[in-house]
Amino acid sequence: MKASGVLAAAAARVGPAIRKQVITITDEAASRVHHLLLQRQKPFLRLGVKARGCNGLSYTLNYADEKGKFDELVEEKGVRILVEPKALMHVIVTKMDFIDDKLRSEFVFINPNSQGQCGCGESFMTTSTSSSAKQSGK
Repeated sequence: MKASGVLAAAAARVGPAIRKQVITITDEAASRVHHLLLQRQKPFLRLGVKARGCNGLSYTLNYADEKGKFDELVEEKGVRILVEPKALMHVIVTKMDFIDDKLRSEFVFINPNSQGQCGCGESFMTTSTSSSAKQSGK
């Protein structure tokens, strides 16, 4: 049997690969996203990153009517979040939470890829961000 045949047979025995979600969503975040999507009558919330702030990047959340060709779809706890392709390397294994207390009402991202945050918490930097800045001479 050729090598490709052996690999195909092994793949058939293993079955489809189980992929981990790009991000995880807490119950509080899922509840808030569900509420917002119902209120706006939109099927998706789109998560992205934008070059902004004193540390390089900040998270963006927008409503979306359809999945883009390269968007990563995260379906968890009854909500659907699209992750923009350019955000993937910055948000992989991030946990999305929602905090609602006397001082604030906001989504919070617990990102193990973050190498630093500004004092106000509005922007962050990942290894990819810092290496891009070094390559461009910043």
